[in-house]
Amino acid sequence: MELLINYFEKIDPVLAAFYATIFTWALTALGSALVFLFKGMNRAVLDGMLGFTGGVMVAASFWSLLAPGIEMSPGEGFVKVVPAVIGFGLGALFLFGLDKVLPHLHVNFKESEKEGIKTPWHRTTLLVLAITLHNIPEGLAVGILFGGVAAGFDGATIGGAVALALGIGLQNFPEGFAVSMPIRRQGVSKFKSFMYGQSSALVEPIAAVIGAWAVITFQPILPYALAFAAGAMIFVVVEEVIPETQRDKYTDIATLGFMGGFIIMMVLDVGLS
Repeated sequence: MELLINYFEKIDPVLAAFYATIFTWALTALGSALVFLFKGMNRAVLDGMLGFTGGVMVAASFWSLLAPGIEMSPGEGFVKVVPAVIGFGLGALFLFGLDKVLPHLHVNFKESEKEGIKTPWHRTTLLVLAITLHNIPEGLAVGILFGGVAAGFDGATIGGAVALALGIGLQNFPEGFAVSMPIRRQGVSKFKSFMYGQSSALVEPIAAVIGAWAVITFQPILPYALAFAAGAMIFVVVEEVIPETQRDKYTDIATLGFMGGFIIMMVLDVGLS
């Protein structure tokens, strides 16, 4: 791990963000590849995986994004938290807007419950777009944190950025399977189900590069940008991930998955930072 951190310290931060999110995409693809090995997925397992995803995202939002953002903000008292408040609110509003415009369908939802503007797109496409919504703030978060390290802000560390990428990669693995298997159950071939599943994370490297470039170019926005990514991720968890786990009788398993995901992300961030 020390060699990995040293490597990221030596390369261009935008390139580092790109490599880190190629890793998170690769774990999505690996999870999607499970569709070649299994014919179906137990609903309890799916809910546990989704709960784990939510736990990682919430922990990352605080430990990797909000806390460093507040720490590096100027001022004292209530003034110090203003950038976090503004950024957090804007991030939530950004995802709220995407949620209302982008056609998508959550994993455990019926086709009649699809969201966004009306479209004739198939259920397969809508499922992929739902997971893509998850991945936009995740990619931004990784890129913004690497950009913050390059800008020399206290509280932003390569270890923290690597921990965030590892945590997001871990939760992307079950997420890839969670989108590929429902598509497979609709009669789509294994290969196409895999391709649809892995494609949901292709947005992460793009978002990461944009986030890193923006922070390096406009350094004063970093505290706002970190909170923006946190607000976007928390919105996704509350609006999409948690409701997806509360549709059947396995809510306890989903809750335990959430707690496990939170603990793992917390340990990664504190340990590597």
